Amino acid sequence: MLINRQLTRCSALLTSLFFVAAGLATAAETAVESAEKEAELIAILQSSAAPGEKAITCKKLTVYGSSKAVPELAKLLADEQLSSWARIPLEAIPGPEADEALRQAAGTLKGNLLIGMLNSIGVRRDAKAVDLLTNRLLDTDAQVASAAAVALGRIGNDASAKTLKQALASSPEGVKSAVAEGCVLCAERLRLEGRDADAVVLYDEVRAAEVPKQRILEATRGAILARHQQGIPLLIEQFRSFDKGLFQIALSTAREFPGSDVDQALATEMARATPDRAVLIVGAMADRPETVVLPAVLKAAGTGAKEVRIAAIKALGRVGNTSCLPSLLDFGIEADADVSLAAKKALFEIPGDNVDKYIVSRLAKAEGKVYPLLLDLVGQRRIEALAALLKAIDNSDAAVRTAALTALGATVPPEKLNVLIKLAVSPKRPEDAEVAQQALRTACVRMPDPEATATELTAALDKASLPTKIALLKILGEVAGTKALHTIGVAAKNSDPQIQDVASELLGNWLTIDCAPVLLDLSKSAPAEKFQIRAMRAYIKVARQFAMSDAERIEMCHKATDACFRTAERKLVIDALRRVPTMETLKMAIKAGQDPELKDDANAVILFIAPTLGGNVDEVRELLATVELSKAKVEIVKAEYGTGSTQKDVADVLRQNFKETALIALPSASYNESFGGDPAPGSEKKLIIQYKLNDVPGEVTLAENALIILPVPKQKK
Repeated sequence: MLINRQLTRCSALLTSLFFVAAGLATAAETAVESAEKEAELIAILQSSAAPGEKAITCKKLTVYGSSKAVPELAKLLADEQLSSWARIPLEAIPGPEADEALRQAAGTLKGNLLIGMLNSIGVRRDAKAVDLLTNRLLDTDAQVASAAAVALGRIGNDASAKTLKQALASSPEGVKSAVAEGCVLCAERLRLEGRDADAVVLYDEVRAAEVPKQRILEATRGAILARHQQGIPLLIEQFRSFDKGLFQIALSTAREFPGSDVDQALATEMARATPDRAVLIVGAMADRPETVVLPAVLKAAGTGAKEVRIAAIKALGRVGNTSCLPSLLDFGIEADADVSLAAKKALFEIPGDNVDKYIVSRLAKAEGKVYPLLLDLVGQRRIEALAALLKAIDNSDAAVRTAALTALGATVPPEKLNVLIKLAVSPKRPEDAEVAQQALRTACVRMPDPEATATELTAALDKASLPTKIALLKILGEVAGTKALHTIGVAAKNSDPQIQDVASELLGNWLTIDCAPVLLDLSKSAPAEKFQIRAMRAYIKVARQFAMSDAERIEMCHKATDACFRTAERKLVIDALRRVPTMETLKMAIKAGQDPELKDDANAVILFIAPTLGGNVDEVRELLATVELSKAKVEIVKAEYGTGSTQKDVADVLRQNFKETALIALPSASYNESFGGDPAPGSEKKLIIQYKLNDVPGEVTLAENALIILPVPKQKK
């Protein structure tokens, strides 16, 4: 039964989606065009088209179909493959014709096909089908009877209600749950029509019946809501039930309940409930922010079980106002870390400009533990309170100064950034230096103009001590931009090794391509060789990893090759050539391979690039003829040349021309000449080679007349 109901829901969803599509279609097409489209679709249903095509046609008729399509769709209702597809448009097409087609099919079909018809009748709420569905309630097939019960519930008229109410007591065990579901659905329909008293009768019948728990829960919810304010005692009854399911339905129903009377009932119930339940009731109260009894939540936040207090404090963060702030501030400085944390979070979250104003007003006379808490809130809530923060920075309490500096970092405006820079460069107390620098970093990375920010930081470098210089350089690295890059580039040439170290490291981690010229210059002119090496490696990393044009990447590789003075970095440049497989980079790799120390690395790159240059085969052959490639152990396992089923065994030819490298040079540039003829004249052919390279198996497929280079196989892990 569950499967059939899921199918019904899927069908209804598809119908809804197609209604949307229909609206879009009718907005774009004229009635004439729609009629023509419908005629085309009907013709497909009348043809000998494949079932798959007819299924798609049915879906389209949900958009374009009218009563004209019903006869052809009706013919498919008995088809095991297409019945469900035909029902989709029949559920959507307006008019009595579709209703009649579904009723007729329901009178003749059996099993799953019949269940599908009953489901669709329910979707259409066909009042004329009540008698048919009433008869099917007595069907010996429990799934058929269940589908009839749910369909009656969807129709939801007086006749359906009467039938379902009578069936609730007499239905067999396998059908009773569906009958109860039908009753609930019918009651919901009555509620929508304003007939709450009639709905209550049905809900209460289900609640009193021996039916599955889920049906009772559904009926209980409806019975409470249908009674309106008179439903509050029934709601409270569920809150006091030992049954967890009924308690949960009370929680969810309370969130739906209209009016404010229920809020006082919730407050009363929270006060008497066990802590585990009170926590959940507080959550339900907070989900009714317009009518919540705030004093009750505030009281629960102050006394009682810890878990209830924390739940109430969290609720105040959602529904509280300025009246809650004194208490929340007191909670925020309690010794219990959990309570304190919850209060601080609530103070941060509680909405309203008046809250910000209250916090600032309290700062004027703040003292003790509440003072740093207020300062923290200024920073977290991004409250403008510059004067109060500057005053707090002079406080004798380190916790107050730390909170004030941190808040200043979060709130200082761009035009006052110099105030924080001065505090970071020349703190009033040495122990505040680290906090001031962290606050400055926070402020700088959120400033809207990185160039202006970097200019101010650069100006401060000359006045700063060595540790502060290093801190400012690191902040400049996070600010980034042209000015920051220039300043750090200059610092990398500073006479102090610590400054050089920090600056070169920052340049090595730069995230924009404009660092490349600075790195290249530093690789040649850094005061110490280790920083030159670091700069060159960073420059090569840019060439390998950053997004740029092929021409730019090749130019960087050329410059790196000229500037490198160690074999290790030159090998990195050679490997970077893989990113741009062109004739130029092939020549660069070949030239690099003339150095014995670079030969193996260069050969690997040559063999990687060469096969990709299909449009320049002859030139590539000439270039490779000048290269002494590294020797390799190669075994040709199998090689075929041809197309489709027409293949020629050419393994022996390849073996004969193998010269102990991954490159196999045939006697002729033409495969046909080298392999003794054309196996498939006029056709596009391929060479497929299975091989072992240094005992590792591999396979390569080459286009006709391509260079034969055996790629290094990937080894299995």
